[in-house]
Amino acid sequence: MTQYQIKERISSRVIAKGSDSDNTVLPFEGNLYFTPEAVNMENLRVTDRLYTCPYKGVCHWVDLVTPEGTQATNVGWVYRNPKPGYENIKDRIAFYNRATSGTIAETV
Repeated sequence: MTQYQIKERISSRVIAKGSDSDNTVLPFEGNLYFTPEAVNMENLRVTDRLYTCPYKGVCHWVDLVTPEGTQATNVGWVYRNPKPGYENIKDRIAFYNRATSGTIAETV
């Protein structure tokens, strides 16, 4: 059992938290895919910007925008209609499993 969390880089607020043992987090291709219930969307914005993966399909980028004025683009992404074979990531909010300009990934 591994617990993961994603924090805002500057404020250290927890954005997402979950475990692979209860399926709230799916470690996949080096990234972390959280169920929507495990993510606090208060400071996250799903954008109209798209990325097309030749294998998984089209995803929407997610930006971080905090009340303190912190903004970071593309800290996460979500596949609303992934290609066949990737249904396990549908509607999960994904984050990089590393530090980015706006987030920090931790194993706790």
